[in-house]
Amino acid sequence: MRLPRVLPRSLAGQLFVMQALLVAAVVAGCAVFAYVSGRDQAEETAKRQVRTAALAMAESPSVREAIRAPDPSAALQPYAERVRAETGIAFITIMDPRGVRWTHPTPAEIGRPFIGHTDRALLGETFEETYTGTLGPSIRVVTPVRDEGRVVGLVSAGITVERVSTQVREQLGALALAAGAALALGALGTYVINARLRRHTHGMNARELSRMHDYHAATLHAVREGLLMLDGRRRIALVNDAARELLGLGPEAVGRRVDELELPAALTGALLASGPRVDEVHLTADRVIVVNTSPVVGGEQRGTVVTLRDHTELQALSGELDSERGFSQALRSQAHEAANRLHTVVSLIELGRVEEAVEFATAELELAQVLTDRVVGAVGEPVLAALLLGKAAQANERGVELVLAEDSLIDDGALPESLAARDLVTVLGNLIDNAVDAASEAASGGGAAVPGQRTATRALVTVTARTDGGELLLRVADTGAGIAPDDADEVFRRGWTTRGTGRGLGLALVRQAAYRNGGTVTLDRSEGGGARFTVRLPLTGRAAREVTA
Repeated sequence: MRLPRVLPRSLAGQLFVMQALLVAAVVAGCAVFAYVSGRDQAEETAKRQVRTAALAMAESPSVREAIRAPDPSAALQPYAERVRAETGIAFITIMDPRGVRWTHPTPAEIGRPFIGHTDRALLGETFEETYTGTLGPSIRVVTPVRDEGRVVGLVSAGITVERVSTQVREQLGALALAAGAALALGALGTYVINARLRRHTHGMNARELSRMHDYHAATLHAVREGLLMLDGRRRIALVNDAARELLGLGPEAVGRRVDELELPAALTGALLASGPRVDEVHLTADRVIVVNTSPVVGGEQRGTVVTLRDHTELQALSGELDSERGFSQALRSQAHEAANRLHTVVSLIELGRVEEAVEFATAELELAQVLTDRVVGAVGEPVLAALLLGKAAQANERGVELVLAEDSLIDDGALPESLAARDLVTVLGNLIDNAVDAASEAASGGGAAVPGQRTATRALVTVTARTDGGELLLRVADTGAGIAPDDADEVFRRGWTTRGTGRGLGLALVRQAAYRNGGTVTLDRSEGGGARFTVRLPLTGRAAREVTA
């Protein structure tokens, strides 16, 4: 049999009940304490009052004079009743040393023996006691009346316990009203607080919130996309493992402002922006990431949710795909050109000019074979060799001659496994593409030339690839218009280009790949007046170096 639910299901409801009980317990405790202390205080006040009245009457000369009279009651009874009425105490009894009453609130009790103790008073001591007399239990004081050193009478003044209790009950009524008001106010405050809590917790109980937190933490660690949550002051409120890796953040990142993280300026600007950002590509030191931001419009404080996707490998694959597309276009062009040349050879044979046909075919084969033999002989790394041959074909289609420098030499096996072939393709492929574009534009009269720079008439791109002192040296020089000195510091920034929108990522990727492998990229002027980029990659170790331009 299932027991009925005692507490409410939601966390806010449970807290409300517990807080209401706590407030009630505190108020009840305060009421009990006030009652006990009030009762003690009332008793203490009653004792002081009856002691004062008893001592005042015992010291009164008129009382001593009345005791000497033949009938003390005749003078003492009216006097005692008048004092009792003025002070509000229950009784004042004046008696002889034997305890026979001279005064009493009930006249019938005059002449009868006093009910209580008198021994200590006869010895000259004033004392207090609680005793049950003719008026019921009372708090009383007994003190001696002295005349010329002798005890000639006794005075007892008292207040009934019932009267003290009545006074305490009257005080307790006011206390109960105050306690009720405090309880009501506490319950109202508790209700308001818990209504707010219920709104923020969506009515869930503690177990559900704990389970949600566990799921939340597991999801943050499991998701491969980077997740970053910023508060209204652009401080990191939450960051998962993937975001830490993508942005290179340490364990102390939570609570820091975005502009304190030393991220690239463009990425920092995107994270600080108030509006949403959709699929923006940004470069860090060694990654290409896609950033999406969405402002938080609900809640008390605005913030931003940021998702990060790693497109480093995708961008590299896109570059390889572009190279493959260029290779296929070059092959189609070469196939078309080969068909034209074959028709020429066939036509010469049909015309009976066999020797000229053989000479024409041999010359074309030798021209194509020279570059192939040169590349294969100098570059033992198959990926680099294939890339150079493909880029040479592409350059030839655009009227640009790509040559391999005479001092180029990379033996087979000279490159370590740690140097990824994909990074080599990224570095050399982008540099050659930019050089071919520059040389082609300069040869055709396009592009913006550097002031004072002559225009090249021959479109030439020179590639150097060799090992040099424990480093791999890759150098690409062109006969283009060159790069203005004012742009030398900006050329590696993402988005920098002189060829319209949608460009400007290649050199940024070159610098990123070089940095990722602990290398450097430098820019200067080539012998032909164009730009010359030199990349040095260490063949041993991967310690990062500063990238210079």
